[in-house]
Amino acid sequence: MPYLIRRILFALLVRPVVLLIIGLNLRGRRELPQSGPAVIVANHNSHLDTLVLLSLLGPKAFRVARPVAASDYFTQTRWLNWMCFGLLNAIGIDRTSGAAATMAQLQNALERGEILILYPEGTRGEPEALQELKGGVAHLARSRPGLPIFPVFMHGLGKALPKGDRVLVPFICDVFCGKALHWNGKSCRDFTRQLSAFFEASRAALPPGCRPEEAA
Repeated sequence: MPYLIRRILFALLVRPVVLLIIGLNLRGRRELPQSGPAVIVANHNSHLDTLVLLSLLGPKAFRVARPVAASDYFTQTRWLNWMCFGLLNAIGIDRTSGAAATMAQLQNALERGEILILYPEGTRGEPEALQELKGGVAHLARSRPGLPIFPVFMHGLGKALPKGDRVLVPFICDVFCGKALHWNGKSCRDFTRQLSAFFEASRAALPPGCRPEEAA
């Protein structure tokens, strides 16, 4: 789909939902990348996650932003296929092809100067619960030491549209955008710990009454 059409449709169909129906409390939006190559890494609780992240990017970054999505899931229906690979311009990953093939796709996208959107938890989890992070992002960072990795923590989207639900519930959500991380020259495990630490610190900084342990 041509960029201008994508941009117009996104502004008409997606932005009103994100900015008016949901509502966002943003922190650190200026930390997000303005151009690629770069990677945005976020926690994952809802299909709304990608819509929110793309809504926060400026026109230049939106043009080259590429969410990474599982082809087998998002080609199940024409609507999902159009939404994911047409409107959102996602990169389809074959989850049966192996890690090397997936890494090659991501590297090719970065070589083109694109901004990848990745969810290191691997899948949507229980609403507002953090899952253990997988090491793929760390391996990508190690392969390109100068590559900026921008961590983003989102809270509330798992309640606005939880996994398995199709009805959107208006909800005020919190978004924390962190400073870019770079490969630290240590180990993939250590880099993954850095990402986990950002997510945990952001969750701890939620307003009173919003933290999962307080709402339980």
